Amino acid sequence: LLQLGQHQWLAGLKMLFLNVSRAGTRDILIAFSPTEGPSRLNTTEKGKAGKIHLPREIFRSLSNQTVRVVVTVLNIQQFVMFKEVNQTAQVLDNTVVGVTVGESSISGLQDPVQLTFTHRELPQSVTPQCVFWDPSKGRAGGWRSGGCVTQPGDKGTVCSCDHLTFFTLLLNQTLDGSTAKALIAVATAGCGVAMAFSIFTMAFCIFIRCRFRFEETVRINLGLHVNLVGSLFLLNLAFLLNSGLAGRTHPGTCRVLGGLTHYCLLCCFTWMALEGCQLYLLFVKVLGIYIPHYLGKLCLVGWGFPVLVVGVAGGIGSYGEYRIQTTDHQVIAHLCWITSKHILVHYITNCGYFGLIFLFNMAVFGVVTQKSCSLQGTGAVQGYHKPWKVALGAAGLFCLLGATWALAFLTYGISSTPLLYLFTILNSLQGIFIFIWLVILYYPKTKETTGSLSYIIRHDKTITASQ
Repeated sequence: LLQLGQHQWLAGLKMLFLNVSRAGTRDILIAFSPTEGPSRLNTTEKGKAGKIHLPREIFRSLSNQTVRVVVTVLNIQQFVMFKEVNQTAQVLDNTVVGVTVGESSISGLQDPVQLTFTHRELPQSVTPQCVFWDPSKGRAGGWRSGGCVTQPGDKGTVCSCDHLTFFTLLLNQTLDGSTAKALIAVATAGCGVAMAFSIFTMAFCIFIRCRFRFEETVRINLGLHVNLVGSLFLLNLAFLLNSGLAGRTHPGTCRVLGGLTHYCLLCCFTWMALEGCQLYLLFVKVLGIYIPHYLGKLCLVGWGFPVLVVGVAGGIGSYGEYRIQTTDHQVIAHLCWITSKHILVHYITNCGYFGLIFLFNMAVFGVVTQKSCSLQGTGAVQGYHKPWKVALGAAGLFCLLGATWALAFLTYGISSTPLLYLFTILNSLQGIFIFIWLVILYYPKTKETTGSLSYIIRHDKTITASQ
């Protein structure tokens, strides 16, 4: 402890010494507080004090000897120790807790040490992370998370670590005020442009579907594209209404707007899944059975299934005002969305649902790409002999199947700010990408009664039938 530095460290230093022997040892529970320091607990204590649970495994190597358990609580607010260079995360309550048993280094525990850091409910823009101080990191040391598992909760975060050292809980802020405002501005501008191109896309698909004679397969594809782009239009419209009215509406209106936004998002995901199913039927099940009123049944699923999900979520009161806050609880944005109390609904209906759709669509995308490349190698497909058309077709399918939404899974922590911008821009421009892709794919090939995609399908059907 004398190596910590100057004597003023004592002002923020609180310690607890316990002499423990192997004879009669049991699990030890210790409480710590930034203001009151550490103390021994015999029963579960209620309040704001954190807890340290030392397992019996630590003391099994003792041979009836007595060792000293030292718990150190440091307030690092006024000092430079335990601070990384260019550190952006905040240390919870400026508190660092050190735990030592005896004079030997303890690591590789099968039964981990558990530290419970108590705190208020954290904002959704803040991610807690259990870390320990590594003096060998960089020039002056730094925080590492290896060997520690973070279990966040509403009233505290449990850190389970397989070694003893100095620990703390870092609060990584995903968004700051300026970044959130910039992202909202970019998304708002992108949504306005996307809505305009969504209208152009729907008008284009309806025009060529009514004007030219395409076979039934292509007509169904165009109908699917119209519904997908229509769901994107509604989602962009709901977001613009949400960002403009949130924070200034009646709670009941905000709940309705939150449910509407959730419904539009689920419709987009569902139609992306139906696009993938259609591609699977065309390229894998090329001798599929005729289904009467096929497009009408797809519409029933695409627009009807999200109604059931939103109805169940609304029935348990999941929608309301959602606030994006900083670590000091400064509100930087209001949205009508799934409330923080029902965040599990978001993880299941949005993250989980899209995750399954993404895995399926990417598998279909791989099959379609492989078949297209094999057909192009045989010279069977005349419309795709140019490399830029091949690349455009792949990019269009990639966007049509919703792959850009997968960037949301990578936007974790403050280091993902560039990915947040990329995610916002790409998804705001998704309608533009689909419009350009459809125009080049279907027009002006009016003389071809089927189009390039249909030619591939028909050629594949011929090969499969002959086999």
